[in-house]
Amino acid sequence: MNINKVYNRLSLFSLHLPPPISPPQFLSASLHRFTSVRTRGRLRTPASSAGGTNTRAAMSLARFHHLVPLNAAAAAAECDAGAGGNGSVSSTDEDEENLALGSGYRLPPPEIRDIVDAPPLPALSFSPQRDKILFLKRRALPPLAELSKPEEKLAGIRIDGKCNTRSRMSFYTGIAIHQLMPDGTLAPEKEVYGFPDGAKLNFVSWSPNGKHLSFSVRVDEYAVFSLSPAKQGFYFYKFLLGQEDDNGGKLRLWVADVETGQARPLFQSPDIHLNAVFDNFVWVDDSTLLVCTISLSRGDPPKKPLVPFGPKVQSNEQKNVVQVRTFQDLLKDDYDADLFDYYATTQLVLASLDGTMKEIGPPAVYTSMDPSPDQKYLLISSIHRPYSFIVPCGRFPRKVDLWTSEGKFVRELCDLPLAEDIPIAFNSVRKGMRSINWRADKPSTLYCGHPRVETQDGGDAKAEVSPRDIVYMQPAEPLDGEQKAILHKLDLRYVYMQPAEPLDGEQKTILHKLDIRYGGISWCDDSLALVYESWYKTRRTRTWVISPGSEDSSPCILFDRSSEDVYSDPGSPMFRRTTVGTYVIAKIKKENDEGTYILLNGSGATPEGNIPFLDLFDINTGNKERIWESDKEKYYETVVALMSDQSEGDLYLNQLKILTSKESKTENTQYYIQSWPDKKACQITDFPHPYPQLASLQKEMIRYERKDGVQLTATLYLPPGYDPSKDGPLPCLVWSYPGEFKSKDAAGQVRGSPNEFAGIGPTSALLWLARRFAILSGPTIPIIGEGNEEANDRYVEQLVGSAEAAVEEVIRRGVAHPNKIAVGGHSYGAFMTANLLAHAPHLFCCGIARSGAYNRTLTPFGFQNEDRTLWEATDTYVEMSPFMAANKIKRPVLLIHGEEDNNPGTLTMQSDRFFNALKGHGALCRLVILPFESHGYVARESIMHILWETDRWLQKYCVSNTSNVNENLDKCKDDAKKEVPDLESKAVPASGGGCPELADSEHEGLHPRARASLCYAAD
Repeated sequence: MNINKVYNRLSLFSLHLPPPISPPQFLSASLHRFTSVRTRGRLRTPASSAGGTNTRAAMSLARFHHLVPLNAAAAAAECDAGAGGNGSVSSTDEDEENLALGSGYRLPPPEIRDIVDAPPLPALSFSPQRDKILFLKRRALPPLAELSKPEEKLAGIRIDGKCNTRSRMSFYTGIAIHQLMPDGTLAPEKEVYGFPDGAKLNFVSWSPNGKHLSFSVRVDEYAVFSLSPAKQGFYFYKFLLGQEDDNGGKLRLWVADVETGQARPLFQSPDIHLNAVFDNFVWVDDSTLLVCTISLSRGDPPKKPLVPFGPKVQSNEQKNVVQVRTFQDLLKDDYDADLFDYYATTQLVLASLDGTMKEIGPPAVYTSMDPSPDQKYLLISSIHRPYSFIVPCGRFPRKVDLWTSEGKFVRELCDLPLAEDIPIAFNSVRKGMRSINWRADKPSTLYCGHPRVETQDGGDAKAEVSPRDIVYMQPAEPLDGEQKAILHKLDLRYVYMQPAEPLDGEQKTILHKLDIRYGGISWCDDSLALVYESWYKTRRTRTWVISPGSEDSSPCILFDRSSEDVYSDPGSPMFRRTTVGTYVIAKIKKENDEGTYILLNGSGATPEGNIPFLDLFDINTGNKERIWESDKEKYYETVVALMSDQSEGDLYLNQLKILTSKESKTENTQYYIQSWPDKKACQITDFPHPYPQLASLQKEMIRYERKDGVQLTATLYLPPGYDPSKDGPLPCLVWSYPGEFKSKDAAGQVRGSPNEFAGIGPTSALLWLARRFAILSGPTIPIIGEGNEEANDRYVEQLVGSAEAAVEEVIRRGVAHPNKIAVGGHSYGAFMTANLLAHAPHLFCCGIARSGAYNRTLTPFGFQNEDRTLWEATDTYVEMSPFMAANKIKRPVLLIHGEEDNNPGTLTMQSDRFFNALKGHGALCRLVILPFESHGYVARESIMHILWETDRWLQKYCVSNTSNVNENLDKCKDDAKKEVPDLESKAVPASGGGCPELADSEHEGLHPRARASLCYAAD
């Protein structure tokens, strides 16, 4: 049966289609319609998936929303080819008042839409032997229907119950294999085949010997398979009768032969599916995988009681001090806890390529699986009850066990209690052991951070105690009388090491003391390892050289610097792959030279911009030789990976081979292999320009100064063909994100390169180059707190000072019209935008704020890089909150927020309440709530709509702005000076580049490690 005919026949049942997905919700307020409200500013429309129909027929017919009705063809033909469903329409000749109220999803102008709809470039993955490359194909933006699928919000994560995996997963659509020829060119593409049409692929990984690929396959429940006509007919007969397939959409594990490209399911039974809520699968050896599966004995999910058993009670009668940030999607009751167990519980299975399989261990909530380098042991982590209603699953009780590779229990390494009371101060950690892992250069030796860490300070960074942590190393199986050997003793923690064959009664040996927080170890061999330590409050970071196999050698400091001083960054060591698949520091040899050299790969920050480099570094003398450096004039190049590590033995400099990337302002990134000694570069990719209509855009990294003397930088983009002398000043969009620093000098350092290619994402401000805007991207807005001063205590004055300097610079250059400068940002950038409209109305004509937090009293136990509580820094919390200054905002502001934002701190309620506060003071404002969207926006309909909203706002209140911003400039400046002291009157301090306003660290250790040998996105 022809697939098109199947779709056309089924679409006749258009009367059974479910209602369309809710459009975004709009609320607007204008100055001439002064309103004061105390009720909620918008009505939430329940998702269609939450409907209460109980009939099986209705359930099956609801599936037709995946199909296209016949009458949709005509509508689609009238729209642009990229137009989505769900009521997306163009807005050219519609009444402005109707536009303001909103009537469905809309599309931005074609010049923006065409860029967003450009096909994405593939991701790349190299084989362990570096002789083959995978091109992992991706699709464009997903439809909103995918986000509208039901999801369970449990313990800080979101679960797709139908697939039994994390919800909203991206995926690959296909895999192509290319042989890397000896001359550096690529052989013709070989497509991996055998899986169903329309399959969604995830978790692609190589076997250790590079002969097989493993990946998960999921197919939408009602996708049309490559079946015989008879089977297609049977499938659709069941479909129409509503005989639902309980396994539809679940993930199956497939393997592919790399030589032939043929793929097949690993398990013969169609009833074995992956449980990918936490980990998924890992290669144990060349022919065996350890797989997280859904237990075959699992029944139906627990049903929510119609009548609660009792009230929800939380108690702190022990008077414990428990301070937590505003985590979301937490467990709410015992039913949620049961549901979390239902979806997260895994049965581990050992499966071989020949089809044999066996279950190992009991079903449990396993969060990670890590085979030892010699493939003899498994490091198994799990979480268990009691659960918590106030912290996410990353803080639940955690157990780490050691098993043999056959699944036999060896011993328990730790069982950590529930960690609700981790202090909010930076560098605070949970009590007890953490970061247990295998030593990369040994067969089966456990160590911390990569070794094993025990806190001595209760995890509290504010506690003055020495040592803070103890870091152990020991063999997998203990011998009688086994003792731990101390590898390092930090003034804040011990680092222990133990020989593989410890003697009875052997005592600990302290090799060295360190002063600040342990940060991990990079292993090379018994003669070389690097130990890292750092402390956030001072931004200090140090690297030590140790000899793990020698008790006679003393550790020495290799680097001691400020982490925010990018000019002094010596680079990071490059790693080589071992034959067992681990990565160790690459030692390099020179002919007729007995020195010990490593490669340091650095970003090369300079006052002129980044100039990446590769240094040959003598670990004993500290001398270095620059053996490669990026072009400075036109191109920006980086070292991506070492390519000459595919075989055992010493690595010689004259045989060195590296993978590099190369790009320019107008040429997109391509990849090259450079080989020594002649350093000949061979191009291996030829990706097309993703948006040729902007290929000749103009880009310049500009520098200017704040009133207090801090040097600032920004990247100025101008449209193709623009000439300021002929065309005059343009409307300008300033898009930024503040960052905290601990020193004036570090804040003024240049980051980035003027020669980098302008990557334009689907919501990027650079899209407005196509609308003839000047774009000031990423102007630095350093919030500095030197010495004991807290940066946020002078947040507003430093924010305004940085914005004034940026605006004055673009006006001075003649590229921006002084009355037509808009400001915008996302998350903490939205917070910045609202503050600037409140405290610097003389600078901007309007603003766009996406997914922000505006009232800091709603995040009372810290936010962003602020680790004081509301009660410790009340004035700072209040003064930083634009919600408290809503009465001062007179410029038009567009607020956009995802209805399902799960980012700590940026609850959707933040935009709700801020909009009501603005409206209550007669501000010209608009609130757009995007159904099903989280902190970042994903669906095509949502993205196209926010681009339409943003473009409409900019055209109406920036391009068409007729008011003279300078009319009230002096008055506004005088008002601003009354509330903001002069920057020059105070000393200004330092910290280390702002972190995004989210806290994924709470799930540290619960995400599976990347196991592809070298996987990175090519775009």
